[in-house]
Amino acid sequence: MALRGPVGLGPGSRRLLDEAVAASEVREAPALVAPGAVPEDDEEDDSRGRGLLRWDGFSAWLHCVCVVGFDLELGQAVEVIYPQHSKLTDKEKTNICYLSFPDSNSGCLGDTQFCFRFRQSSGRRVSLHCLLDQFDKDLPVYLKKDPAYFYGYVYFRQVRDKTLKRGYFQKSLVLISKLPYIHFFHTVLKQIAPEYFEKSEPYLEAVCNDVDRWPAPVPGKTLHLPIMGVVMKVRIPTYHDKPGTTQIVQLTPQADTHISVILPTVHEVDLFRCFCPVFLHSQMLWELVLLGEPLVVMAPSPSESSETVLALVNCISPLKYFSDFRPYFTIHDSEFKEYTTRTQAPPSVILGVTNPFFAKTLQHWPHIIRIGDLKPAGEIPKQVKVKKLKNLKTLDSKPGVYTSYKPYLNRDEEIIKQLQRGVQQKRPSEAQSVILRRYFLELTQSFIIPLERYVASLMPLQKSISPWKSPPQLRQFLPEEFMKTLEKTGPQLTSRIKGDWIGLYRHFLKSPNFDGWFKARRKEMTQKLEALHLEALCEEDLLLWIQKHTEVETVDLVLKLKNKLLQADRECLPVKPDTVEKLRTHIDAIILALPEDLQGILLKTGMT
Repeated sequence: MALRGPVGLGPGSRRLLDEAVAASEVREAPALVAPGAVPEDDEEDDSRGRGLLRWDGFSAWLHCVCVVGFDLELGQAVEVIYPQHSKLTDKEKTNICYLSFPDSNSGCLGDTQFCFRFRQSSGRRVSLHCLLDQFDKDLPVYLKKDPAYFYGYVYFRQVRDKTLKRGYFQKSLVLISKLPYIHFFHTVLKQIAPEYFEKSEPYLEAVCNDVDRWPAPVPGKTLHLPIMGVVMKVRIPTYHDKPGTTQIVQLTPQADTHISVILPTVHEVDLFRCFCPVFLHSQMLWELVLLGEPLVVMAPSPSESSETVLALVNCISPLKYFSDFRPYFTIHDSEFKEYTTRTQAPPSVILGVTNPFFAKTLQHWPHIIRIGDLKPAGEIPKQVKVKKLKNLKTLDSKPGVYTSYKPYLNRDEEIIKQLQRGVQQKRPSEAQSVILRRYFLELTQSFIIPLERYVASLMPLQKSISPWKSPPQLRQFLPEEFMKTLEKTGPQLTSRIKGDWIGLYRHFLKSPNFDGWFKARRKEMTQKLEALHLEALCEEDLLLWIQKHTEVETVDLVLKLKNKLLQADRECLPVKPDTVEKLRTHIDAIILALPEDLQGILLKTGMT
């Protein structure tokens, strides 16, 4: 027999595992939602009642909170990190310092909000506890944490102050998190930052204490999050949700009197506002993002650059953008040399920049979007044109999309007419965003469904799964075999858009986005095969099997079965709870059929 698995854990490791699992169950028990079920809207208990340590609740949402100020001698400097035990390397602190302030040329007076993303220093230990991984598995793929990156959510204030030598008060309140919940954290900052600038550190400590009492960020559950007298009501999506819908539960007015802010989304940006200057070319930009092409957004301020980059990444949802993206990137960034070198082709990355210096440094990049100030909702700027890269001058270039790229697909005039009509009728920006998001969603789904259909055909038949052999392997992905399926089951079945779909697929199959998507699908399908293999084992009469085999073979079987259970727990295999219980019962029955000396050894080994 060819059961595979890790070496069994010793009793000490088992005890630690039991404690971790128990803690997970205690914390997550109210939050488990079956596929397709309507999540309950229970109030969560205080985190201390769930056996959590001080700051565990805080760490589930944030890594730390930083205050960045301007020192005449040092320049930008981190003044406060809270909680004080939070770990940041010197390189991470330097990145946070420079990314938390707009470039001097941006001229951001008043309050400005934006977002940045930076690489976690290599070699540092991951600070997030393993329980967060339990929540991560239920998220849509585009909301899963990237262990190599942090997000920084910034509220920057610059106001005249004659009492200061520079004549200006300049300070940023920054939330550092692994979670890509852009809209949620910007809303949190709107609630707390203005008051923080008036009341300083004691207020910040009170904010962090409130966050520490929040329930865990469990997908699929409606959460009530109190912060400094305001209660926010949010729901984090799950991978079971229908794409393009919001699942926030609206309570009756009587039950909802203590709710101050209801967020219909935790992660989405105002898509139409960001695409407004370029919506004539939105389909071409969708192709560039889908194919992982190097793309730079040149904007007048960090808020415009970060919103536009995030909108671009969001436009291929529910596909995840697997390459790097930087909503706000500066010349001081630790990856500046890596991303601006001319000794090799530009990397697959989307950069948002504001410093005019980049117009010269990045002029060799193949695709550049130059935008002006984003207009308030209801106004539409002049539509920019697609221009050849050779026309891009360093400083005085007009807004435009500078590229030599020729789209594979014909432009969809219907969506352009629909959005133009909305502008003429003064349709709210939110409604325009819904139309544009639905259009991108349908375009992405039309593109990905044929790939999903073909990849599903690579799965071995269930009847080929034998409990006494290793699970069968997936068939190999063959590009030419896939291309042949497009004639009958291609995107023409669901999309009205004409063009060179075959050429688009050929380009996509060489992109980082295909590589990331296929690896994720292959992992899911391999785990499904492992789960089916476990179920096949449960259906076997194992007591009859041991009667025909030696003690040595029986002990080997027990150890391998225990390792299968450990694998199911460690890799979160999609097995039914009763399958695991049935297998544990089988293991116990087999052990009891062995001599007492072997029983004692096997009961102490691994998990039962």
